[in-house]
Amino acid sequence: MSTETSQTAATQFIDVKGTSFAYREFGAPSTIPVVFLHHLTATLDDWDPAVLDGVAATRQVIIFDNRGVGRSGGVTPDSVDAMARDAAAFLDAKGLKQVDLLGFSLGGFVARRLAVTHPSLVRRLILVGTGPAGGEGISNVEAVLTDAMQKGTAQGKHPKSSLFFRRRAPVSGQVRSS
Repeated sequence: MSTETSQTAATQFIDVKGTSFAYREFGAPSTIPVVFLHHLTATLDDWDPAVLDGVAATRQVIIFDNRGVGRSGGVTPDSVDAMARDAAAFLDAKGLKQVDLLGFSLGGFVARRLAVTHPSLVRRLILVGTGPAGGEGISNVEAVLTDAMQKGTAQGKHPKSSLFFRRRAPVSGQVRSS
């Protein structure tokens, strides 16, 4: 078992069709790794270490920044299809023949597309906080993102502070730690 965690694993780089992709891999060696695909505005540093390290206790975990995101080079793709093609090219460059995918939010859109276009590559699909194209509320995504961008700008914060980290009053009997 690897002693590296999400916080101690070195960021590595791999050439994917002429573009440098940043990634980390860590956890228990396994024949089929779990690859995490992150949400809009996220980089590989935005995953919760408790989640990553929990999965890494029994599985190899791979996280990466897609083209044009975080420390990866190139121009950010302008469609989910392009993001899925980049993810497939990254996995191919890593020499992976089969993976389990965890897609969070936008990453879920990418994971679904990757599963459809490369069915032999994706063994299992874990979709978190995402929805299908045309699903209830999906048409509101643009308005929600615009609102988050405006709030973030006005408050001098990253837009994701409005999207993912809303402070709520604790439920009666719950204790919140700061």
